Amino acid sequence: MVPGRASKPLGEITLLVQFSMASNYHVERINFNVADFNSAYHTILGRSALAKFIAVPHYAYLVLKMPSPIGVLALQANLSIAYAYETENLPLAEAINLSI
Repeated sequence: MVPGRASKPLGEITLLVQFSMASNYHVERINFNVADFNSAYHTILGRSALAKFIAVPHYAYLVLKMPSPIGVLALQANLSIAYAYETENLPLAEAINLSI
């Protein structure tokens, strides 16, 4: 998303989203708006999705924590993969900013 640029959703879809580890999981139905634009992300979970999961993101540690049937489910991101995606998509973001 780029400030000052608007896009209209093509539609909406409801999908089952599951966060899981070996024997610990949490599943919810989440509504997604479908948009036709290039992005570094495949999906963005908004506040309503995080609220449904009762999830707490810890951005500095790349961890998402939420309650599950047998305790707290903590999902850890891989810092090197996250950095590689950001680096790969930087030219896309710069190109969009230049075209404004």
